Amino acid sequence: MTAGRNLVLASLEAEGGDRCIDVFRRPDGTFGFEEYRRDGEDGRGWYRIGGYGDQTFPSEVEARAAAGRVIPWLPKS
Repeated sequence: MTAGRNLVLASLEAEGGDRCIDVFRRPDGTFGFEEYRRDGEDGRGWYRIGGYGDQTFPSEVEARAAAGRVIPWLPKS
């Protein structure tokens, strides 16, 4: 993994394609997630909307579970 950069482990997109979450591993070994949005008429791409990226979790499973609790469009497993 590149030093200083998060490694995205999964990118889960909403059914309409306008929102997604990334689940990632940080260089320090902790995990997190963030929610993003894109507007089809706006060519700027994805931008962060969730404000969840600073939360830390000891595992990918726990990060995914936390995302499932706060992101209403994310399918429950």
